[in-house]
Parts: sequence; C-alpha cells; structure tokens
Amino acid sequence: MSEPRPAPDPRGAAPRPRRMKPAQLLFEPPEAVADPEHFFDLESIEDPRELLSRATELTLAFRAAADRATEFQALAAAQLADPSRFDRLPLATLAEQAEWTEDYAQKMVEFGRSLLRSGSGPLGDMD
Repeated sequence: MSEPRPAPDPRGAAPRPRRMKPAQLLFEPPEAVADPEHFFDLESIEDPRELLSRATELTLAFRAAADRATEFQALAAAQLADPSRFDRLPLATLAEQAEWTEDYAQKMVEFGRSLLRSGSGPLGDMD
C-alpha cells in the first residue's frame, strides 16, 4: 500500500510534508469515551515532554487518518460522478451530499480520477 497523498485543500493552501510516522490510532474503551475530560489518556500524563510527544503522535495520526479518509471521499466522488454510470450523480447533488461547494466537489472528482488512473489511492493497486 502506498503512502497517502494529501487531498486538495479547499482553501488552496499547499499540503505540509510529513515529518514523522504517525502513531497508530486506537479506539478508546467505551468507559473512557463516556468521560468528556478523557482524551486518549493525555490528561493523565504529567511529564510535559512525554505529553508533547504523545500529543504530537496523536496529531500526526489524526492528520494521516484524515488524509486517508479524504482519499476515500475522492474515490467515491469520482465513481459517483462517472459519466459511464447510469446512476451518476450531478455535481450539485454530490456537493450537497458531501457538504462541499460545487467547485470543491469538482476538485475532489478530479483528484479521485487521478487516484483511480494511477492506482495509488488508499486501496493500493486498484487494477
């Protein structure tokens, strides 16, 4: 599987390069999620260096997860907007369903098509 590529930013900002391998995201136990003050046990870390390290790992993991999810969005958008589909969605409908502007929906469709062409999307080699 290839490294996820950042999706187009709707604000037009250039994506930042990745510096560290992100920490694996683990689901929190249900009892921890019920406590609004609990967040991946960060509140229990007293050493500021350790807190910074773990919080940075989580930040990078969330960014990587968001990039990967955005690639899946782009793939789905490209598939749903495919003119060869009998049930293809008009761009306005796609944008509404994803809560995007039509301009951003068009960029995501193009990004998804590029992922499909290159086979470098979140599913790896898609041939």
